[in-house]
Amino acid sequence: MLLYLLKRLGYGVLVLIGINLLTFFLFFSVNTPDDMARLNIGGKRVTQVQIDKWKTERGYDKPLVWDAAQSGPQKLTHTILWERSASLMLGDFGRSDARQAVDIGHEIKTRMGVSLQLAVPLFALQVMVSVAFALLLVFFRHTALDFWGVVLCVLMLSISSLFYIIVGQYFFSRVLRLVPINGYAPGLDAIKFLALPILLSLLSRLGSEARLYRAMFLEEASKDYVRTARAKGMSEQVVLFRHVLRNALIPIITSAGSYLPYVFLGSLVFESFFGIPGLGAFIIEAISGQDFAIVRSMVFVGAVLYIASNALIDVAYTWADPRVRLG
Repeated sequence: MLLYLLKRLGYGVLVLIGINLLTFFLFFSVNTPDDMARLNIGGKRVTQVQIDKWKTERGYDKPLVWDAAQSGPQKLTHTILWERSASLMLGDFGRSDARQAVDIGHEIKTRMGVSLQLAVPLFALQVMVSVAFALLLVFFRHTALDFWGVVLCVLMLSISSLFYIIVGQYFFSRVLRLVPINGYAPGLDAIKFLALPILLSLLSRLGSEARLYRAMFLEEASKDYVRTARAKGMSEQVVLFRHVLRNALIPIITSAGSYLPYVFLGSLVFESFFGIPGLGAFIIEAISGQDFAIVRSMVFVGAVLYIASNALIDVAYTWADPRVRLG
């Protein structure tokens, strides 16, 4: 397994280098440093003096990929590519392009903690509730409960998450006044601000997840080893939990594991609507403010999380099914 993980690490580094270069050239083929300066300075009359000053303050006054005026390694290192993109590989995210010029690395560390407070309980509840609901439908398959449960799943997955947010804020915050409509507070006070977005996000994803897991369980329940277990006199509960659930763990791990990057990156929609200062809101603010430095950094962080999540999923396969060997 160690050799496999080292191989995946090598592949991951190559993928990150490719993503880093691709992101860099996409950004600077669409917008030159002068264009970025105009967007960030704002106003109708932006002078070249202001543009040059902005570029100098943020390190965009250097050549893009090659500085012929320098000598030796500085031909490569004294460039925007090295200082603004290659530095990401070392964890140096630099400062944002906005007027405040915030430390991106510090913001990521701070905001990731907030996003985790929202996403970790949501991730755990999502898996447990979806699996439990799907097993309930399979246990009562071919009954009215199964039929109306599937109808409910289709109805829930057909409704936009924005509908859940608007109705939830109106009903739970304005009518019942159980929780604040938006905002955030550190410490234990965060619970009252995070309870509603967790509940609404759980509802918005429950329909699609439960329907997917139900299909997985039904596929396993029709296999020969399940019929053999029933023929030996095992109860339906034992068959579902000891055989069906255990053998359906690999597709469940694959489905749930694909959500792991969002656990760290936060929810763009829910954090924005509920005023939660996590990474999701950070990305939205950067996009609306044309802050390319933050966007590039978050693309890189997202790529790292996806690569790590896929490696973690592969390791989890060996726990779910002893027949799986990594090599």
